[in-house]
Order: sequence, then C-alpha cells, then structure tokens
Amino acid sequence: MGADLDSAVRVAAFSFLREQTALHGGSVLPRSVLAQGFEFDGRRVPLLGPQGIFKPAICEMPLSITTVPEVPGKERPYEDEPTYEGVHYRYRGTDPRHPDNAGLRKAMAGHVPLVYFHGHRPGLYHAEWPVYVVGDNPAKLTFTILTEDTSDIEASATTLGDAPRRAYLAVMMNKRLHQSLFRVRVLDAYSETCAVCRLRHWELLDAAHILPDRHPLGDPVVPNGLALCKLHHAAFDADILGVRPDLKIEVRHDVLRESDGPMLKVGLQGFDGQIITVPRQTALRPNVDFLAERYERFRKAG
Repeated sequence: MGADLDSAVRVAAFSFLREQTALHGGSVLPRSVLAQGFEFDGRRVPLLGPQGIFKPAICEMPLSITTVPEVPGKERPYEDEPTYEGVHYRYRGTDPRHPDNAGLRKAMAGHVPLVYFHGHRPGLYHAEWPVYVVGDNPAKLTFTILTEDTSDIEASATTLGDAPRRAYLAVMMNKRLHQSLFRVRVLDAYSETCAVCRLRHWELLDAAHILPDRHPLGDPVVPNGLALCKLHHAAFDADILGVRPDLKIEVRHDVLRESDGPMLKVGLQGFDGQIITVPRQTALRPNVDFLAERYERFRKAG
C-alpha cells in the first residue's frame, strides 16, 4: 500500500493545484493555501512546510521542494539557481546523507514526480509541476530539477537528442517562472488594479506585455507591462483597445460604431478617451517609447 498510497497522494496533489490555479487566475498561489493543502482519505495533506524539502507524513518520499522568496535586506538561507540544465536546487545542509537529501535521491531513482514552489515575494509562490530530480552533484551540494511536461513542446523539438531536449525544457520552465514573476511585479506596481477599469480582483487580473515577449525589447519587466483585467487584456492584445503614449485610451473606430448589449457600451466603448491608471513610482510606469510602438500597431489595425 505504501508506494500505491504515495502515488495516489501525488495525483490528488496535482489535481488540487490545477483547481487552485484556475481559482487564482494563474500559477501564482498564496502560501496559506499551499500550507493548508487538501484532504485525502480523511487526512490533511499540506503541500509545503518550513523546510525547503517537504515530505508529508502520508508520503514515502518528498512531495515538494521550495525556493524561498527574496526579502530586501535579508540574505537567503540558500541560493537555488535556474540554469539551462534545470534548477540547481541546494541540498538540505551539507550532509548528502541527510534524510531530506536521501529522500530526493530516492525520488530521482524512482523517477517520482514532485512539485516545485518558487517564492516570488513573501506569501506568493509560483507552482511548477510535475518536476523531477534529474541530477545529483554531492560535490556542489545540489540536485538538478527539471520539468518533463511536454505539452507545449513543438513537434520539431521532440526529435531532438537528450541534451537539446533537456535544454529546451529548462528554457520553457524558466520562461514560465519569469512570466509568473512578471505578473506579480506588475500587479504589485499597479496596486492589484486594472489600469483601465480599476477592477481589483487578483484572480481576474493579468500582466499584459506592451511589446510582446518575442520582440527584441519585450522583456518581462514592469515598464513593459500593464495590469489589465481579463477583458481589457484580450481587447488590448486584439488591438480593439489601444493606449496612446500620453496614456489616453482609444477604442477601435469600428467597435465604437457597433451597437450591442450593455457590456460593449460599459466595458469597452465607455473607456474611449479616458486616461489609464499608472504606478506612483515613475520608474515603474509604462515606457513611453514602447507605448508609441504598440500604439502604431493598434492604429494600423484600425
């Protein structure tokens, strides 16, 4: 029953995380939710604990690993490093035989899936799963952690050899991590408020890129972002709603001429000519040059 029970708990944990990411609008979840966890067969199963390598009592091997968030002015107890091989995750302490380290080594040998939590700021963690321990370096006191979710790999990538494939997976894992951090930083800068309509529900807010991430200047940094609700993010991406360099909102002319239900009038047309809300800190406000380039795209679409 031990191994079967352990596997069943992991399946339940992954299902719980899917539910929570749907409820919270993305992969960034409150630590309180993760620490509370879920109920399995009448027992509470937390997903993380005070230590980075965490094994609930019900499991045979660790269920999750956690990188704590950076706190300004405070040194991290350990440094985990995203690389092109995966995340180099620090041992618990300096003894390779410590039970937590031995547990991860056992998970590596059995190719057992885990959850990786990366703290973006105190109380908020990016959840990545399933991840696997794919390397162990006692000399450097690190494990290598890598996702093996191939759902977003292009068909051409699946024909690559093992090393290129691992590099691709590591890049995609790091990209998801950076994008979720981008969302946290943008929403923090905008006080968790849509720049267009002032909606304040975290689960309904996105960090929209002004210049897309495929653009040479489309880095996931706050001046290249706008906090937008789901509706206005979709409208912005579809060039239905534009933002001029002077921060004034424009709604595409053909959409302004449409006659539809109250949602169109109140949700889109009513914001034409209004000014977006921006962060108080000048350094976090939208880059004017980026807005100008993006507005030109919007203007041509109209």
